[in-house]
Amino acid sequence: MAAALPDPEADGGGCPRRLAEAMRYGVLGGGKRLRPVLCLMAAEACGASWGEAVAPAVALELVHAYSLIHDDLPAMDDDDLRRGRPTCHKRFDEATAILAGDGLLTLAFEVVVKGVRPAAAAAECVRILAEAAGPSGMVGGQMADLQAEERSAEGADGSAGELESIHRRKTGALLRAPLEMGAAVADAPAEKREALAAYGRAVGLAFQIVDDLLDVVGEESKMGKRVGKDSGHGKWTYPRFLGVEGSRAKARRLGDEAVAALAPLGGRGEPLRALALALLEREC
Repeated sequence: MAAALPDPEADGGGCPRRLAEAMRYGVLGGGKRLRPVLCLMAAEACGASWGEAVAPAVALELVHAYSLIHDDLPAMDDDDLRRGRPTCHKRFDEATAILAGDGLLTLAFEVVVKGVRPAAAAAECVRILAEAAGPSGMVGGQMADLQAEERSAEGADGSAGELESIHRRKTGALLRAPLEMGAAVADAPAEKREALAAYGRAVGLAFQIVDDLLDVVGEESKMGKRVGKDSGHGKWTYPRFLGVEGSRAKARRLGDEAVAALAPLGGRGEPLRALALALLEREC
């Protein structure tokens, strides 16, 4: 991961030192690395080696890190703590944090193009990543989330169905993409690609529901960020619409769907099955 990032000690007229430091700070400060792991597991489940999937795995983490840096900004979620450390704009400044996010997003596509072979697989990975991160995926979901917050502030309420639409884009798209990118580098047949996409859709939504639950019942010391902030901001969450127990039940149903979707992969899908179940029990 570190090798893909600009070196703040490098000489010459490349990436400015402060920008390189901010980019590395945003990526290398810990985290679950869930998206890279999903990509590597998907590739392996389809018969490819982890080495063939390293570049898309790294690219996914770069995009995820960019999204967190921008989400934490005062104009967005306005957070001052991430992974137990000051957020990027607190450690540096807002302008540097914005540019660090921009740099990570564009670097991700450079990593894919340089690191994935053959060219057709690289092009497919670029398409998947762009769609997942773009206006119909993560960015569109973030916009819809902000608009929901505005509606809430005006006294209007939404529904669990509207919330699901937001999170299938905001969080789910970038959790489904690793499965599809792993299958792409393995040149997997359609049946396996469809199985992994279905798994990704279920896991992505279950992950967000658990995230919402942890904001209600989680411990800040384990989370590495503030808890209870979603309700304080008037955000739509699953516990708000379904209650804590209803949210837990929905997450379990989605976990069952994810496991069932892996049937076409046979024994090769076992690591993904175990990961889906572990995600339902996470505490951070």
